[in-house]
Amino acid sequence: MNVIDTWAIASISKVAIPSQGFTHVVEAVVNGYLPKGVVLVALLWWVWFRPERAEGPGGEAVRRHHRELVVIAIASGLIALAAGRLLAHYLPFRLRPMYEPALRAFFPQADVDEPVLRTWSSFPSDHAMLWCAVAVGIFLASRPVGIYALLHAVVLIGLPRIYLGVHYPTDVLAGAALGIGIASVMSARAIRTRVAAPILAFAHRYPGVFYGAAFVLSFELATQFQELRVLAHGLIHGM
Repeated sequence: MNVIDTWAIASISKVAIPSQGFTHVVEAVVNGYLPKGVVLVALLWWVWFRPERAEGPGGEAVRRHHRELVVIAIASGLIALAAGRLLAHYLPFRLRPMYEPALRAFFPQADVDEPVLRTWSSFPSDHAMLWCAVAVGIFLASRPVGIYALLHAVVLIGLPRIYLGVHYPTDVLAGAALGIGIASVMSARAIRTRVAAPILAFAHRYPGVFYGAAFVLSFELATQFQELRVLAHGLIHGM
């Protein structure tokens, strides 16, 4: 364990609230979809349908820009998830701190409902990668709402996972940095317009199909493809 993780885990354990009730609240935050992805996905929908005061070409240009940012936020999140899985696969396996016997005393007894935790490497945090990438897209569309989105990703997604020992602090820091970096690159105008153009054209031509697919994608994104991950886990380890 590196110096940053040693210091951070020891510091958090000193200020941790010694209450089983508080631990249950943190468990609910980690296990629930609403405090994780649902709120941030709802903010993406808000950005997509955000009304503009300007009428005519000016308002339409702003509306298109915001929709490009939504597309880029989702694309960045998906790229971040894929990158996280590749890094976890090719880098040395890192056991979750909650399963390390030497660290068990630093974390509360918790029931985290994620069946892949023991078999998926801890580094980097795919939660931090995905939701920090999404938060950057929201931030570029609206600074006040984007600041909330970034705080939401840190306080309600990253910190609870560190507190319960699901991730080391550096797992979350690295995941957040990668997610923010990917979203920042993807949001560059030359990349953003090229990636978003065919999707926005499809949305304009086939709105019914597009919004139906967007609903399904929103659900899967909010649950972080949990069902597919469990299915893949069962197929890989059941053979």
